[in-house]
Amino acid sequence: MPEAGRTTKPSVLLAFRSAVTLHRLLDVLPVFEGDDRIDRWFTLVPGSEFDMDALAALDRSGARVMDFEQAREHHFDLIIFASPKGALTSLSARSKALLPHGAGFNKTFHDEGSPGIPSGLDPAFLLEDGEPWADLHGLGHGSELARLAEHCPQSVPKAVVVGDPTLDRLRDSLGLRERYRTDLGVDDQTLLAVLSTHGDESLLARHHDLPLELTLRLPVDSYRVALVIHPNKVSEKGLQNLAEYLLPAQRAGLLLPSSYQEWASVLIAADAVLTDHGSTALYAAALGHAVILDGYDGGTELIPGTPMAQLLAAAPRFTRASELPELLRKATGPDPSEFTAETFAHPDRALPLLRTELYRLLDLTPPRTPPKPRLLPPPVAPHAPASSLAVRAEVEGRRVRVERFPNSTELPFHHRVAHHGAVGFAEQRSAEVLWRRPGTGRWSVAGWTAHVLDELPSCRIAAALLSPERCLLVHRHHGAFALRVPPHRADGRIRRIDPAAAVSAVYAWLVAHPRLAGELPVDIECTVDTVTVRLELGAADPEELEAEL
Repeated sequence: MPEAGRTTKPSVLLAFRSAVTLHRLLDVLPVFEGDDRIDRWFTLVPGSEFDMDALAALDRSGARVMDFEQAREHHFDLIIFASPKGALTSLSARSKALLPHGAGFNKTFHDEGSPGIPSGLDPAFLLEDGEPWADLHGLGHGSELARLAEHCPQSVPKAVVVGDPTLDRLRDSLGLRERYRTDLGVDDQTLLAVLSTHGDESLLARHHDLPLELTLRLPVDSYRVALVIHPNKVSEKGLQNLAEYLLPAQRAGLLLPSSYQEWASVLIAADAVLTDHGSTALYAAALGHAVILDGYDGGTELIPGTPMAQLLAAAPRFTRASELPELLRKATGPDPSEFTAETFAHPDRALPLLRTELYRLLDLTPPRTPPKPRLLPPPVAPHAPASSLAVRAEVEGRRVRVERFPNSTELPFHHRVAHHGAVGFAEQRSAEVLWRRPGTGRWSVAGWTAHVLDELPSCRIAAALLSPERCLLVHRHHGAFALRVPPHRADGRIRRIDPAAAVSAVYAWLVAHPRLAGELPVDIECTVDTVTVRLELGAADPEELEAEL
């Protein structure tokens, strides 16, 4: 621990007020990697209404913590801040560095600081006795220098454009995109990330039922929805309250990443974002993702003319879930990354630039090996996808198009399906089609299908999904069938439909053509989302029905 006055090693204190600022400081830490000459400490600056989750997040990081009152008694070599607000000047150091904690300066709040000026440019927060208290004022882009000169010219001599370490971390992790999607359970679906900032003008404050609406109205084979919530909103509402509020949407398949690191993995995995005026959308745009605006009109927080305002002015407006495919087509141009050109400078160089500046303040020679962004960890296993579904089916001759939705959808549907043993008994009783995959080995296919059809009178088909390509199913009236679900091959890619969706196609075809059930074998052209495969339906071999399930 540093001693008052002097320390054996140079000491660096990283001071944060909220989970947001802590996360930014953690992204900066690699500037010190490989250097054992420096003692590093973290402290929570009191006074923020969003500090509830910050210490918990710090505890998970494994960093050393010093109480704020204790930190006030010591003199450090360098203190790094990611917000200019709070009792910062009560902390003592030879040098102080201020870094931004988001993508640009796009918002202002009427209840703090100077009217119409974001805190990172506001002399009310940047000056003490008319002079800048920070020895380094890091900026993400050169255009912000002009804005700083307009609002707080005293700080311009201390300003250095250092880029954005969070964006660099995102860019460096792009090579793991396919892995992130696999870990999220996303195959060929469009992954839509819904972004909500905090406050009364946020997406969740204005449209609190939107996550549930999207999950219930978008077909599960075409879309997955993830909700990225600003850490301040998490602190404000509390994890337990958020979990209860979002549980119906999660049951319907909503992905809910954590607000540290996992949100960024999900952003990389996403195909498009639906956003309010929060700056996370700028990171999405910088990655080239389509950006759709959730009707942010008439708000007072977004500053006109900023990169975020320009991005949202060009983004198509979301109205309802059924129009999302058309909106995504509109959002493909112009290139959304064009709107981030005045937000992010020096791509992939933020950590080396920061290292140069911070070691200059420490009066130390930097380590020889250059710092590198830390790859984002894979997202943890998501909430299980919906195991009880409502199926829409269009049958035309031997062609069947299948769309599946969560069971609680209000849309009209053809039949219900459920994963036997994975959902409640009420959902199993209401399903016309039940399926099961190999697992415990307690049943043969014949034994399990007979048991299900006897136990659940509403069930018409019990299907054993033995592999992605092979299924055995027993119809209550038409007997046993073998079903082959071949992959779709094109342009070097192999795409598969869920065999449970193929079983639904067979059931819908049998409902439409019951007299053809005995005319086997038969091929059925099945379309799920944009994938069409030719199902091969034939009679089941009695020996196959003895397979272990």
